Parts: sequence; C-alpha cells; structure tokens
Amino acid sequence: MTGQDTRGTLPEGLGAAIRGTAEDIAALLRGVADTSVPVPRSEWTVGQAAAHLAQANELMADIAGGQERSYGDGTPQSLAAANERALAAFGERDADPLAGLIVTHAEAYLSAVDRCGADGDGSVVTPLGPMSRAVLGSYLLTHMLGHGYDLARALGRPHMIDRTRVELSLPFLITAMPRVIDAAATAGLTARYTVRLRGGARFGVTFTEGAVTVSPQPTTRPDCTILTEPVAFLLMALGRSGPWGAMARGHVLAWGRKPWLAPRFPRLFTAP
Repeated sequence: MTGQDTRGTLPEGLGAAIRGTAEDIAALLRGVADTSVPVPRSEWTVGQAAAHLAQANELMADIAGGQERSYGDGTPQSLAAANERALAAFGERDADPLAGLIVTHAEAYLSAVDRCGADGDGSVVTPLGPMSRAVLGSYLLTHMLGHGYDLARALGRPHMIDRTRVELSLPFLITAMPRVIDAAATAGLTARYTVRLRGGARFGVTFTEGAVTVSPQPTTRPDCTILTEPVAFLLMALGRSGPWGAMARGHVLAWGRKPWLAPRFPRLFTAP
C-alpha cells in the first residue's frame, strides 16, 4: 500500500485519514505501561478501549473484504452487548501489541477495498445496516476518532480530530442518523434543520411527525440553521460533549425562525 487512496474507490483523502488516524492512536499507546487507567466518562480502561478499537478495525476490514460478520442488530443496546462479549473473548490489554493491531487492521480495510477495485461501491452489511465500502470507511474513521479522543483524554495527550477528518466522517454520519434517532425525543417533532460546519460542509435534516430524512444538501427554508466548529460538531455527534458548553464557548451559533431548536438537536439521536 502507498500513501494514496485505493484505486479511486474512496473519497479523496479518506484512505490517508484512516491510515493517519490509526497511526496517531498507535503513537498514543506505544510505551504506555499501565493500561488500567480509566477512560473519562466510560466504564472502560485504556486497555479495554484499545482492545475494542483493534477488534472493531478487524471487523470492518473483514466486512470490506466480503465476509459476513454479525454484530448486534444496530441498536445501541445490542452493540454494547456485542462489544462486551467480544472483549471478554479477547484477552490482550498490553499497549504495544494493541497499537500494532489497530494499525494492521486499518491497513487491512484499505487492502480489502483495493482488492475490490471497481466493485468497491457495492453494498456490504455493517453493524449499522447496509452501506457502501466507502461509507464503511467513513464509519471506520469516525469510530477511531471517537475512541482515539477518549484515549487521548485518558492519557493526557492531544487528540487527533481535525477539520479534514471531521468532514470525511460526514458520509457515515449522514447515513447513520436515521438509524440512531431517539424515538422518545423525536416523537411528534416537525422541524427543518440545516447544519453547517464552519468554513466547510453543510447538510439538511428534516423531521416530519418524528420521521427523519437526512440529505447531503441543506434544507429549504430551515426552521433552524446551526453553524458549528467542526471538532465540536463531531464530539457532540458522538456523545462526547453537550451543546450548552459548546454554545457558551462560541463553537455553536444558531439562527432562523426557531433558533431554540438548536440545543435540542444532538439529543434527537443516540450515539451507537
């Protein structure tokens, strides 16, 4: 494998972002002697979070390669249960071996996409439903960024999330949003949102009596437009931070006919 994306089957920059994020996480872990350090706001230790990342990267590489892998039914509860079963069956908790596995399995995903060539856009079945291998790559990247952020916090190191990587996570997030709505929070809701990443991408989310449609294009005549700093957006989307703190720091602005809908938006979804 070279530093380039694979045969043009991935969006520009995605292959490099997957590779770079895996290597950044590995750099965090290498040389860590005590992996029993707790991860903030989590029941896992550093060793458990790193082991989960290694297993998840392997899972997504297998799926990209055409293997059928069952892993819950897409609900947060079933995914959490599948995670715990997988961790219980995998004993490695040392930092250096896990760092190597995280990188190896990320490369295996890229190799699998490369082998598929012209068939790389074919649909595969993932823990969050059918998606193309390219969207699966966005899923892989998003998943690594979330847990990589957790590991960085636990170890007191800078995280690896940046604007470019956030924008590359959008294809997965747009695909996944309708699958992770909180039915209680969205019940009866009718509203049109446009979400804009500061200096970059934008997309639309429409609720009609609780049913949601997500589009890569902004909505027409939105009730609420949300302008957010990219890193803050991803951390809210992954349940790592809340809207009020981001708004207080100026990382989120909202306007429109119903700007008060903005703080509600992240709570309409349940991070898997």
